[in-house]
Amino acid sequence: MAYILSVFAVRNLLVLSLALNVSLILRVLLLHDSQDGSFNGFFFAEQKEEALATKITRLSSSVAPSSSLTMAQGDEDRVINLDHGDPTMYESYWQKKGDETTVVIPGWQFMSYFSDATRLCWFLEPEFAKQIVRLHNVVGNAVTENRHIVVGTGSTQLFQAALYALSPCAEAEPISVVSAAPYYSSYPLITDCLKSRLYKWAGDARSFSKNGPYIELVTSPNNPDGFARRSVVNGSEGILIHDLAYYWPQYTPISSPANYDLMLFTVSKSTGHAGMRIGWALVKDEDVARKMTKYIEINTIGVSKDSQVRAAKVLKVISDNSEGPNEGDSFFEFSYRVMAKRWKQLREAVQQSGLFSVSDFPPQLCMFLNRVFEPQPAFAWIKCEGDIEDCESFLRGKKILTRGGKHFGVNPNYVRISMLDRDKNYETFVRRLSTIRS
Repeated sequence: MAYILSVFAVRNLLVLSLALNVSLILRVLLLHDSQDGSFNGFFFAEQKEEALATKITRLSSSVAPSSSLTMAQGDEDRVINLDHGDPTMYESYWQKKGDETTVVIPGWQFMSYFSDATRLCWFLEPEFAKQIVRLHNVVGNAVTENRHIVVGTGSTQLFQAALYALSPCAEAEPISVVSAAPYYSSYPLITDCLKSRLYKWAGDARSFSKNGPYIELVTSPNNPDGFARRSVVNGSEGILIHDLAYYWPQYTPISSPANYDLMLFTVSKSTGHAGMRIGWALVKDEDVARKMTKYIEINTIGVSKDSQVRAAKVLKVISDNSEGPNEGDSFFEFSYRVMAKRWKQLREAVQQSGLFSVSDFPPQLCMFLNRVFEPQPAFAWIKCEGDIEDCESFLRGKKILTRGGKHFGVNPNYVRISMLDRDKNYETFVRRLSTIRS
């Protein structure tokens, strides 16, 4: 008897629950229809189905256009941030490469601080060093013979290491560090960050006339304006650092191998892998290379081996594709085509607007790509014409974020714009720029 009652109770609960759910569903439907102004009583089943089908048809016909319109409006109204040189443009190429650059690192590997204790730069992975030399030889953009390779956490750390290594210790005051304006905006910040007694920022190299030793930073192609650079200070005690982050064939014709005492390169701008945080220096003088290594040892006790191994794999794939039978699909061919297209789009947008101007570059023969072309820098150095005095603020009002000329030691009617963002952002930018009239 107790069993029958328990079963009966369960059945009653199930029926009650079902009734409540049906009631709730009907209530929601009635409220929804009454809000639409289309319900005036109970419907028969056929009328409900017909009304529901009509409503679904109406919604499906209206939702798709409104969604696409919202996307278009959102696309035009959203802020485009081109202040940083984040090289996400290269993502599509490496996605197509799939597993070619995949690296699997077992948990037990690379546990030691040391890569090769017999090397001057003891934390430099041998395979990475090998691929650096190979890529420079393939491209022909730098002399590697009789050079020491120092690896760093990006070229920023290498720049700091170079300042440390080149600064005289016995001087009564810090050595002056200069660069010709417009200069890379981070140079003053990095130089004076630690308020070192070894070196200090001294501004524009063109106006520098102080006697005594100095360090001149030569960025070629230059960031931000893209022009090839040489030292400008006419002094007998100058020490040069050549930042060649952009001396690669997607940005500028490779006319000859760079042959300087201290040259800085970085993975972020050569291959697009900024997140690896890897750069390298080619250093002629052993003592300078040893001091740079010492700085990095003190600063970070070396450089990530995981990043070096991954970078070595990427450089190898680039060299293989550049030398192989499918070189038409090589990294540098892809990058060159994208940059050429983007600069064409930018010049057309500037012409349509009439409020801006960009630099023209003389064409040169690229020995690597075996073609003549104008430089197509990683950054566009844009000038606002007419009565616009602060170009950065003006473009910010158009929801385009840039970096103004004052950060580069020149007038604020210039801005630097990254050419390396993703396709969608860049195309939105040039479309918006072309419509700006005032």
